[in-house]
Amino acid sequence: MKYVIVGGDAAGMSAAMEIYRNVPGAEITTLERGFIYSYGQCGLPYVVDGRISSTKRLIARDVETFRDKYGIDARVGYEVENVDIEKKIITGTQASGESFEIPYDKLLIATGANPVIPVNKGIDLEGIHTVKTIPQLEDLLSDLTSNIEQVTIIGGGYIGLEMAETLHACGKKVRLVQRGSHVARILDEELAQHVHEEAKNNNVELLLNTSVEAFEGNKRVERVITDNGVYETDLVIVASGIKPNTQFLKDTGIALAKNGAIIVNRHLETSIENIYAAGDCATHFNIVKERLDYVPLGTTANKQGRLAGLNMSGKFAPFRGIVGTSILKFFNLTIATTGINERNAKELGFDYEAFKLSARHIAGYYPGAQRMYIKVVVRKRDQLLLGAQIVGPAGVDKRIDVFATALYSKMTLPDLLDLDLAYAPPFNGVWDPLQQVARMNGRL
Repeated sequence: MKYVIVGGDAAGMSAAMEIYRNVPGAEITTLERGFIYSYGQCGLPYVVDGRISSTKRLIARDVETFRDKYGIDARVGYEVENVDIEKKIITGTQASGESFEIPYDKLLIATGANPVIPVNKGIDLEGIHTVKTIPQLEDLLSDLTSNIEQVTIIGGGYIGLEMAETLHACGKKVRLVQRGSHVARILDEELAQHVHEEAKNNNVELLLNTSVEAFEGNKRVERVITDNGVYETDLVIVASGIKPNTQFLKDTGIALAKNGAIIVNRHLETSIENIYAAGDCATHFNIVKERLDYVPLGTTANKQGRLAGLNMSGKFAPFRGIVGTSILKFFNLTIATTGINERNAKELGFDYEAFKLSARHIAGYYPGAQRMYIKVVVRKRDQLLLGAQIVGPAGVDKRIDVFATALYSKMTLPDLLDLDLAYAPPFNGVWDPLQQVARMNGRL
């Protein structure tokens, strides 16, 4: 049995290791278009200001480890360009320019996603960067000289906000351009105002409701042209989202979602027999929405990759789905969400209620108590939990994980009152903030 995996990062190598463990003597070939295997992309922003000392610290296992310790034929510089589903052969081009052709019995597509570039005019100027891979980050680091004073970030999502913080820590003036009315679109607008306030407190310039139209400069970017004016800049970081890297599959017959993500079932199988997909290039079943979704996160990529490897090994290993839990740090704020927000609930046609609360993260009388802001969305008819958003300087991570577990277990808002949560004044109030939200519902 010949296993071929396209993609050498989270999903791909999680799958490869499961095949290695469960199929003795399996012939495993992995193909990576870059030259670095298995690293933590989410840690990239923190190399900029030195919190993480080197990109080398982000590498979980290097390619030599996969080859020498596990006997995996791990190849680098292999760009897959076509899959022949009839002959069960993949073809493409190596970095050297040589073409290749590799047969497979079972194939996993774990090609991840590529950055979205919102504008083409001037994009080839020097000084314009994306931050998705280690080589891209190293290009950015080499460009961040003392002559760089003003940095413009396009996009106010995870990477945009994290890069704003780390570049500010490097002494740069930071401007963040957001097309919509607020940054951190995982939040509803009223909670996002706390993020706006934190940006202002740290002298990060926010340009909201602003679209980038072009970049201008003499060889190097000097100006960002928007629909609200022209802004001088020394460097640009484009962080306006990602799209599935699946363009090479368009003529294969493999079913794709509207955004290009590969449609998979609970066993990570595609519409073509013996072809699987996992990670940022694939769809993810959303337990709350009860439908396929696209929420590209490192946690999901690792889980889907592991289960794809088990299924390819002949095991019965269904992927139960996601609730869309995410968290990020922005200066002194923690921003977290799970499930759906009120905007999503409206778009999906849910009959819902929303409850908001401001509470201390520990006992209010204990030194160091800090305020967090919570918004919970429930289904109106039975108070089934649908989602939560939490913003605050402390205690956010604990609460969002409790709520994510409650969502996964399909609990209701009143059920939160029965949870036996840890209490001591340095860690919590006698009623946890999530339980306080349940108590404030007038019918309880």
